[in-house]
Amino acid sequence: MSNPLGDTIIALSTPQGEGAIAVIRLSGFNAITIVDAYFHGKSLVDVPSHTVHYGKIKDESGRILDECLISVFRAPRSYTRENVVEISCHGSPYIIQQILLLFIRHGVRQAEPGEFTLRAFLNGQLDLSQAEAVGDLIAADSSISHDLAMQQMRGGFADNIKVLRQELIDFAALIELELDFGEEDVEFADRDKLEKLVLKIKNVISSLIDSFALGNILKNGVPTVIAGRPNAGKSTLLNVLLNEDRAIVSEIPGTTRDTIEETLTINGIVYRLIDTAGIRQAQDQIEAIGIDKTKEKISKAQIVMYIYDVIETTPQQLWQDASTYLGNNDQIFNPDKIVFIANKMDLNPYTSPEDYYKEGMIDKNNLITLSAKNKMNISYLKDHLYQMVIDHPQALNQTIVTNTRHYQALRDTISSLDKVLDGLVTGVTGDFIAMDIRSALRALGAITGEIYTDDLLDSIFGRFCIGK
Repeated sequence: MSNPLGDTIIALSTPQGEGAIAVIRLSGFNAITIVDAYFHGKSLVDVPSHTVHYGKIKDESGRILDECLISVFRAPRSYTRENVVEISCHGSPYIIQQILLLFIRHGVRQAEPGEFTLRAFLNGQLDLSQAEAVGDLIAADSSISHDLAMQQMRGGFADNIKVLRQELIDFAALIELELDFGEEDVEFADRDKLEKLVLKIKNVISSLIDSFALGNILKNGVPTVIAGRPNAGKSTLLNVLLNEDRAIVSEIPGTTRDTIEETLTINGIVYRLIDTAGIRQAQDQIEAIGIDKTKEKISKAQIVMYIYDVIETTPQQLWQDASTYLGNNDQIFNPDKIVFIANKMDLNPYTSPEDYYKEGMIDKNNLITLSAKNKMNISYLKDHLYQMVIDHPQALNQTIVTNTRHYQALRDTISSLDKVLDGLVTGVTGDFIAMDIRSALRALGAITGEIYTDDLLDSIFGRFCIGK
């Protein structure tokens, strides 16, 4: 927001470095005429919008910088709703630099991070939640995070918020009207209808808030720890899940001293796998540090795969491990986030899983038998990990909140609506009810951008790349 929006801006929109093609984007009232002055081909000022033209870019001395394709987008039918020109040139860093410097010498300004999308927002092309979704789409690393970003870009979430906000605005207007007639003791806003509306809005917003727990892990990945005693098969399991030799496998206890982190995608969901040091009485200081890191990772994990050797581990030992490392005074034991893996079943196929069951800790719902070495039951384990995240697959078809800023704004809205309901019960005057409604409207408006500050925009768009 530090630069005037009347400027024509320029930036490289493709990644830095050498490549076959690079795209340089300009946006602003003078974008077409400025590029036309140095483009030798068709007159760009005369061509229609959404057309592509071949020609040469020459500098002030007439030196050919490159042969290019020029795409022209006339306002308001462009990404920024301004005149936009995209120059597709050869991906030589030297050529890119020369073209950028040519136009900067002639009054074009280097774009700030996210400034193209900022202009799209300020010019009404996108609301603020859609603009944020552009960044999420660029960062998407799985099919589900991609789908969630696309859903938000299409405005589904914002449309829901706008409808709720408009209903509140209509009631707020009636209450404000009452205040204008304060001395005449009139009531334009039906309090019973207002209460029903607030309860309805609270119900919708509460569902959106509840969806954030799922949305956050779908967007950022599921922290998943592989834990267990030394030589239980943790590293072998990691390698099998990844289908590559990522971790060292050895019969020597304590081989893994530090955590190893990799990603695994199951049905579009990214699991951030963390292979940890074996849990036991540490033999030296370095191993002790590794075990402390394991405990820390377990406490922060969304899912813990606790693997044990069915030959070496008795039920009592497993229960003791679970009580000691997976639940203690600092962390309540939560069986819903833990899957116990009975490994090396190929060496002891007659092991009975029921022997390891313990009420409130281990049962058929969170114990899986397998052989990591022979890849036995690995597919079943993956299905189980997926179900631990997606209890009901149909939930993915509903609006899911993935943005922390939106989540906090929704919580602020709920807080204000609770004050409205309290005011209706206690019979406070209309000015206090109107104040609480306005507070809820501000929180909802912050999501879509009806209400914003320069600092908020700088925070959001400053995280974008320069060319977006």
